Order: sequence, then structure tokens, then C-alpha cells
Amino acid sequence: MLPLTYYLWKRPPLPARTRAVPDADGVTGLSRSTMIRRILVLGALTALGPLTIDLYLPAFPDIAGDLGATEAQVQLTLTGTLLGFAVGQLILGPWSDAVGRRRPLIAATLVHVVASLLCAVAPTIEMLGVFRVLQGMAAAAGAVVSMAVVRDLYTGMPAIRLLSRLMLVTGVAPVLAPTLGGQVLQFTDWRGVFWVLAALGLGLVAVVVFGLQETLPEDRRRSGGVADTLRTYGSILRERTFVGLMLTGGLMMAALFGYIAGSSFVFQDVFGLSEQAYGILFGVNSLGLIAATQLNARLVRRVRPQWILVGALVAASVAAALMVLFAATGLLGIYGIAVPLFVILTTVGFTMPNIPVLALAGHSRSAGTAAALLGAMNFAVGAVSAPLVGAFGTGSAVPMAAVMFAMSVLAVGAMFLVARPKQISGLEPDPPITGETPPPAAVEAHVPEPAGAGRRGRRRLAPGGAHRPAATHDTAPGRPATLPGVRRARRQRSRS
Repeated sequence: MLPLTYYLWKRPPLPARTRAVPDADGVTGLSRSTMIRRILVLGALTALGPLTIDLYLPAFPDIAGDLGATEAQVQLTLTGTLLGFAVGQLILGPWSDAVGRRRPLIAATLVHVVASLLCAVAPTIEMLGVFRVLQGMAAAAGAVVSMAVVRDLYTGMPAIRLLSRLMLVTGVAPVLAPTLGGQVLQFTDWRGVFWVLAALGLGLVAVVVFGLQETLPEDRRRSGGVADTLRTYGSILRERTFVGLMLTGGLMMAALFGYIAGSSFVFQDVFGLSEQAYGILFGVNSLGLIAATQLNARLVRRVRPQWILVGALVAASVAAALMVLFAATGLLGIYGIAVPLFVILTTVGFTMPNIPVLALAGHSRSAGTAAALLGAMNFAVGAVSAPLVGAFGTGSAVPMAAVMFAMSVLAVGAMFLVARPKQISGLEPDPPITGETPPPAAVEAHVPEPAGAGRRGRRRLAPGGAHRPAATHDTAPGRPATLPGVRRARRQRSRS
């Protein structure tokens, strides 16, 4: 029993051959079935956060009645969950950099199970709020560690394509969670929702144990405790590009939270939509976001992600400006609000996958810590915009439109003034995982082969690595040669 427990808790890292060094296009050479399996595993882990946050929303009236609480007190349990989700990422990210990805995932998900059970038996609204904070902290593991796993295994275009697929889960889960919660309430009371979350947590523990191998080898882990973690946070926050991208992502999430906080009042109270009609409108907007994440996976093959990001930010700002105009003047009625909203949410679908890949590109040894900062910023800045909408009133669409416009414009400013898209890089292949120059066979295996070249041409390109260019700007010591570098070396040899 003990050997089995040890294997499940500390499963060996992926073999070196499986963790292939990306080639010039960032392609690791893993099979399509392996990619699909990882998408399913990481998608399930990513979904735990949205389900934890949103599954119990339809039960708010029942919770208030059963525990003798006000609506504001019940809403505070949601705020506590978001707070726990942000803080949990700051803790779990560095921990996963120090001990690997599997152990934090297993431990945090087990804590989520316990917290869910405690929520199910909470006797008062105050105790429910405390347990929800703990539940949110534990649910953060799926989000932050999944992003770190992607960074461990992929870089460049494959990472963007994989994150685009994971964003499908991120977009669908919040939309489906309240509906699923409503279905659960048909068979049980509000406490049954938390029993369901506990069962989901147990299922995810099994998914991690049997479906996810360790992706961070021991030689790439960080040690040094709290002091080293604080130093790592400090060094990351001193990087201008990372901070700019972090602010850009957080501000766009703030625009999204502004929409979530104000749209129900705007469309139901101002424009008189029914709950069912509002739900359909909410779903249509979510479909725009989801479609954008999937289109992004194809678009990055032709356009650099930083320029996709710039285009999305500018489009969001223009749409938000038009929404403010239509809200203030009443032009086009409900369409003057709904159409710009659809455009803004669609642009968020382009920002969500590209920002993490660009921001994490230079942090292979601290991917968990960097991902934690990105996630915490999203929820910290996003949580500020929701009260702003309510502070300016919900009697018209102007407050919601103004907050979304302000956040979109600030995001454009952060992108151009802090991140500076012309200076963003990070889609080049990473150095070998061990930090050493790969043997000739490894170099040869990852040199992109021109169309029509056979084995003979391949040996001529890199016999023993002797012709690998070492002094051009296309390659650096320890990196596989890029295709332009190989062609330049071939021309030089033919001239000599």
C-alpha cells in the first residue's frame, strides 16, 4: 500500500523524450491524442474554479431564508470566494514551483472537498462565508497550476492554441454553472449544491492522480522558502513587459466584471427584458467570447499574438465609446447597448489566451509564481469594477458603459505605454529543459526540415551539430537552430 501511495503522490516526471524541446515553431512533436488528453485533464481542472464560484448562485434566496441572512450577507459569501481565489493563486503558484505541480493540485483539491463538506453543514451565514473563502483558495489550484503546466510543456504557438482550447472551458463553465445549479436545486436544497462540489473535487483528485504526470522536473524547481518566493515576486514585478501585460489583462477582466455586475439591471430593469430573455442574451454574448478564443487558435498562425491583442484592445475601446454614446443619447435603444457589448466580449476572447503566453514566455523556472500574479491581478482589478457600476446607479446603462469604456481605454494605455508591443518577444523556442546544450541527435531532431529534404539532406544540414549556426541572431547557444539560420548556414557553405 505504501509504495502505491508514494507513486500516486509523487509520480515521476515525464521522460526527457516526452518533454521534447520545442522546435523553431514551438512544436513539441507530441501526438494529437496526447494533446487531446491534456486538454481534457487541464480543462477539467480549470472548470473547478468557475463551478465553485457560480454553481450556487441560484440558491441565494434559499440560503438567505434558511440561515436568516440578508441578501447583502449572502452576496458577501461570493465576494469571499473571489478573494480566496485570488489569494490562493498567490500561495499555490510559488508552491508548485518549489515542489512540482502534482502535489499542490492533489492537496488543494482535497482541501476543496473538505471545504465543500463544511459549507454543506454550515449552521450560520458567517460560518458559510469563512468556509467559502477556504473553498475559493483551494479551487485556485486548478487555474494557476494548469497554466503553469502549459508553460512547462509548450511555448509559442502550441501554448497559445492549447490555452485557446482551455479558454473554451473558462467561457462555457460560468454560463452553464448557474443552469446546472438550478437543475441540482430541483432535486435537493442549497446544501446539496455543496455536496455536488465535494463529489466533483473527489473526481478531480482521481483525474490528477491517474491522468496527469509531473511536468516540472526536480532540476527546474525553486527552493528557498518564503524569502525566495518574495524575491521571485519582486524580480517578476520589475519586468516592464510582464507588468504591462498583467495590467492589460486585469483591466480587460475589470471590463468583463463591469458587464457581469451591471447587465442584469440594465437589460431587465431599464429595457424590461424577462429573466429568460436576459439569459438568452447573456448566452449569446458568451458565445462571442468562446468563438473568439477558438478563432484565435487559428489566427496566431498568421499574426503575432501581441498584434492580435492590440487589435482586440482598440476594437474594445471603440465599441465601448459607442456604447457610452448610445447609452447617453438613447440612440438605437437596446441594440445600441447589446451590439457593442457583444463586440467587447468577443475581444476579451482574443485577450484571454494571448496575454498569459506572452507574459509567461520568459518564466520557465517560475511559471507558477508568474501565473499566480496574472490570476490574482485579474480578480483583484476585476473586483473593483463591480462596485463602481453600482456606486453610480443602475437606473440607466451609462454607468456600466462608462466603467467598461474607462477600463478598455486604460488597458490600451497599459499595452502601449507599459508593455510596448514592439518590444514583446517570447515566441522563440525555449532553451533545452536541462539548461545545457543538447547533444547532436537532439539538435538534429528539432531542426525544421525544408520541404522535399530527405535523410541525406538532413545529415548534410547538421552532421554532429557541426554546421549549426552559433553566431547569428537567429540562434543562441543552447537553442535549436531556426529555419532562417539553417538556410543562411547552407548559403555560406555553398559560397565557400
